[in-house]
Amino acid sequence: MDNDIKLKTRSNSAFRLIYHLVLVTKFRRKSLTAEILTRMKSIINELLFKWECELIEFGGEADHLHLLIETHPSVDLSKLVNNIKTVTSRKLRSEFSQHLKKFYWAEKPQFWSGSYALISVGAQAPLDKLIEYVHNQEKPE
Repeated sequence: MDNDIKLKTRSNSAFRLIYHLVLVTKFRRKSLTAEILTRMKSIINELLFKWECELIEFGGEADHLHLLIETHPSVDLSKLVNNIKTVTSRKLRSEFSQHLKKFYWAEKPQFWSGSYALISVGAQAPLDKLIEYVHNQEKPE
């Protein structure tokens, strides 16, 4: 990535809003597989498109997920995160029910931890370093 800041524009504003989102599985269960992560990336891409946002980088391990997301100023971040958690949980529990039963046995199990981390890019590390970090997450089998 080059060092030029490429601003996006909308009617009366210019912006570049990028966030590092970390989601952790409920009870930090190591329930994510490579297949689940691949499907999750697809679900999140579709969802962000509807929000007029963009997935810059995606990475995860068996018990957590890292996303770098570019948004626009009118996005309500807490609603976006809630939507990501709700939609991925619902779809993954449906599509991978046999695998996930081993980790979440309740009738309607909660897939994600109730908490999350959302950090604006640039506050702690430059974007290219975050992309490298997210990309180099240990891949589950």
